[in-house]
Amino acid sequence: MIHSFKNYLIEEDKVAYFTLGRLNPPTTGHEKLLDSLAKQAGRNDYFVFVTQSQDKKKNPLSYNAKVKHVRKMFPRHARRVMINKKIRTVFDVATFLYEKGYRSVVMVVGSDRVNEFQTLLNKYNGKDGQHGFYNFKSLDIASAGERDPDAEGVSGMSASKMRSFASDNDFASFSQGLPSSMSNKDAKKLFMDVRSGMGLKEETVFKRHVELEPLSETREAFVRGDLFDLGDTVVVKNTEEVGTLTHLGSNYVIVQLSENKVVRKWLDDVEKLEESSEPPSEEKNPSKLERVQRLRKFSL
Repeated sequence: MIHSFKNYLIEEDKVAYFTLGRLNPPTTGHEKLLDSLAKQAGRNDYFVFVTQSQDKKKNPLSYNAKVKHVRKMFPRHARRVMINKKIRTVFDVATFLYEKGYRSVVMVVGSDRVNEFQTLLNKYNGKDGQHGFYNFKSLDIASAGERDPDAEGVSGMSASKMRSFASDNDFASFSQGLPSSMSNKDAKKLFMDVRSGMGLKEETVFKRHVELEPLSETREAFVRGDLFDLGDTVVVKNTEEVGTLTHLGSNYVIVQLSENKVVRKWLDDVEKLEESSEPPSEEKNPSKLERVQRLRKFSL
């Protein structure tokens, strides 16, 4: 079939955006990376590739399990998360996209890896070899606007910190690195899969549960349903922020602080905002912070 001149122009204009990461395990840092990828792609196609390396120390999740968890954790991007066991390196990705007809690509990565991939991918552009073949008209590397969430180290909620929490059986800290929209059941499944991949035995009692006193009045009141209800207005103790309860977990709550800010807090980190029995001041109208502090004083 003979293509028209217009068809050739369309083929030349095909642009793909992509990222490649270990995501072992996936965290809120990866959510920001994927959101940045989608935003930068705009109406262009974008793809999410995950590596296949597996070992007990740094890559506890198997390839299939990792894809499954990433798709469930980030449903907005689920259809863009590729599963193809032939793709193991960034060169495999480049070859795959070139064979799909894309002639311009943009790789989106953490800010600390931009120069690395810029040099690596452009070095072999147009050169046939064991790495495969790709010859892009344009090959760019863009920053996601933050450090690589796969990087080792203590900065931010990195995958390495999440693995450390799993190793310590600290589900409480582990769950803090997951999206607030993720259910407790899915969070625990990911937690246990990471532990299993690290060669650790399955646990039915998590560290956070052990830390709670068996006869804690707060815990018992929460279980009975006497502590909080959905829609309650609460105060976050350490920040004095006021929000609304949108979810009640097993030992935590989700608080909507504003239209764009949602936090997950443990039971002891928040308190219900009750009406004060103190008569209103005749001298002045108290500020929100003063009202919160007054209510806290009377609740002691």
